Amino acid sequence: MIENSWSVVAAVTAATAACKTSGFWLRGRALPLPITRVLPVLAPALLAAMVINASFSGIDAPVLDARIGGLFVATLALLLRLPLLAVMALAAGSTALLRAFF
Repeated sequence: MIENSWSVVAAVTAATAACKTSGFWLRGRALPLPITRVLPVLAPALLAAMVINASFSGIDAPVLDARIGGLFVATLALLLRLPLLAVMALAAGSTALLRAFF
């Protein structure tokens, strides 16, 4: 499981570096339309997939524990359009409270 996560991180890092240096390599030419459509949502989608994977995965089977509560609180905070720092603090705090009491 961890090997797959690190390969995704490496792939996203390489893709991000390629996108950031594309201006140098393309020398003023525009990126193809399919790529320009996917780029804005690529990093958030991969990050969300990694968070969900880390939240639900166990050694042998899916796990339901306090992380799910933190993920739920983070989702609600994002729907309320709270700042990212507040979302992270609320998610961490709710996860810690759930672990302390359950």
